[in-house]
Amino acid sequence: MAIARHLSGKEVNILILTGSPIAGRFTLPEQVDFVRIPGMIKRTNDEYQSLSIRIDPNQALHIRKSIISATTKAFKPDLFIVDKEPLGLKKEVLPTLQWLRKHLPATKTILGLRDILDESSVVCNDWKSKDVYRYLEELYDEIWVYGNQNIYDPISEYKIPSSLKPKIRFTGYIPRKQNTKSVRQKLRKRYRILDEDIFILVTAGGGGDGCELLDHYLSMHDFFPASLPFKSLMITGPFMPKSSREHLKKKAKRYGIKSQPFHPQMEQLIGAADLVISMGGYNTICEILSQQTPALIVPRETPRKEQLIRAEKLTEEGLIDHLPWKKISAQLLRDKIMTILNKSAEYKSNMARFKLSGLDTMRDRVEHFREIS
Repeated sequence: MAIARHLSGKEVNILILTGSPIAGRFTLPEQVDFVRIPGMIKRTNDEYQSLSIRIDPNQALHIRKSIISATTKAFKPDLFIVDKEPLGLKKEVLPTLQWLRKHLPATKTILGLRDILDESSVVCNDWKSKDVYRYLEELYDEIWVYGNQNIYDPISEYKIPSSLKPKIRFTGYIPRKQNTKSVRQKLRKRYRILDEDIFILVTAGGGGDGCELLDHYLSMHDFFPASLPFKSLMITGPFMPKSSREHLKKKAKRYGIKSQPFHPQMEQLIGAADLVISMGGYNTICEILSQQTPALIVPRETPRKEQLIRAEKLTEEGLIDHLPWKKISAQLLRDKIMTILNKSAEYKSNMARFKLSGLDTMRDRVEHFREIS
């Protein structure tokens, strides 16, 4: 969504193909729209299931593939960006990429990769088994990596052939709009957070696998019922099962902690907080860095190591701190929180110096394509 907002304009029409059931809750810029395809949840590195409708996964994938193909043929884009999976789920995007190469060769095809996908061996084995390296050579004009090469280098980690290196552009991390002082004050007032209060935001991203993190946070209040000098807000995520949300809401109520499933402008909420506790997905990290809010990341380690590697690398840069999932306890969680709050100015200073160049780099590439077309 951040990319679409930045690239939108009077002479630009943008169509987003998404499986997210909450896409309609966001305000879209003019001349930006979306087409919904059936959402899928990843259970293992190679196993998916339908998110909303109760149908066979293969049937859902067939519907997704058909919508992607039909929409692309009707829309006839000048720029076609594929997010994260080079061929889509179970190669669902492959027929569309091949059609574009044959029938719309002038269309620029871009693979957009997050800073980190998974540990090296997993990605290399997956790409070899799916013949991804060959398809990257044949079907993509450029590969945009939404990260910094000096922090994590997928060229070496994922053994990308030298023939593909000219296609790769490291854009940098993707920034979000920074809060104004008035927006920050307005949000804190809405949640009854005074200027002198310490406000901790705990977010589980989509929430599908975030219940345990939020439960750990509430258990810390059980362990230290009278010695936690801060106010909290929990965002459970729209994909958390209803039974888990109700369990957390009931438990949080004992300590006056508000819990809600979704907030349409998380970057603003992050900007209003004094500390964020999160699992460290890519989008949340970009929001944290944009708002320059100190953060404690508790990354999941299954089914992918993406969040763990990202947390380790950004901790080395002095941008965030992290707590390994297997080491979490009430005592250690409290100690980490207090340490980060005491070093808040240092983290803010480090983030202020860290350039988020993703959107500017992408816009430059789009302008380059216009000039040579």
